[in-house]
Amino acid sequence: MMDAGIRETSGGIYVPRYSALQRVNHWLTAILFVLLTLSGLAMFYPWLYFFSVFFGGGPATRNLHPWLGVGLVVSFFFLAVQFVRNNIPNRDDVKWMRNFRRVMTNDHENLPELGKYNAGQKGVYWSQTGLILVLLITGVIIWDQYFYGWTSIPTKQVALLIHSLAAVIAIAIIIVHIYAGIWIKGTGRAMTRGTVTGGWAYLHHRKWLRQVIAAEARGRSTDSAVE
Repeated sequence: MMDAGIRETSGGIYVPRYSALQRVNHWLTAILFVLLTLSGLAMFYPWLYFFSVFFGGGPATRNLHPWLGVGLVVSFFFLAVQFVRNNIPNRDDVKWMRNFRRVMTNDHENLPELGKYNAGQKGVYWSQTGLILVLLITGVIIWDQYFYGWTSIPTKQVALLIHSLAAVIAIAIIIVHIYAGIWIKGTGRAMTRGTVTGGWAYLHHRKWLRQVIAAEARGRSTDSAVE
């Protein structure tokens, strides 16, 4: 259930964007991703081996890494299911991409009206969904503790290469995702407090804001408009 609807306070108008459950799910996924990144990098290159100290040394890191991966897959699955409906590409995304120069210059007022997510956010969603699936499949292939002997050594070598490349790309995308969240002022509170200001919603996701207002006007839960 979404937190309280649109509310007006002395500090301004606030619009609900994420429920408490969604925020917990998001931060759990984020923590697991960071732990996987550190443990994976510790095994990826000798100079980065010092990261293994956070996991109890090399052997412990090797044993823990795949289980962290399982946790990430499960957590991300529930997150992806909740957000899939609003991440379906549409014509608004094409308009947004054509005006991407305005995005880079913070000229958001002249961008087309958008739903809950823009094309960039949808790109992060679908790319991470695909990459995590690739990481899962290749991770199982190279998980010798439970799947030793299921595939040949050459197959494992190819899987390890693909696994490493997918991980590097996923990490790079998340870095951009974090930067964008910091760069667009007011975005961070959506995943910390569950709400955004009315001004932020109007400037960046005007169509979504109209949907939320319309849903409340009809006396419906804002869940149907914001999830």
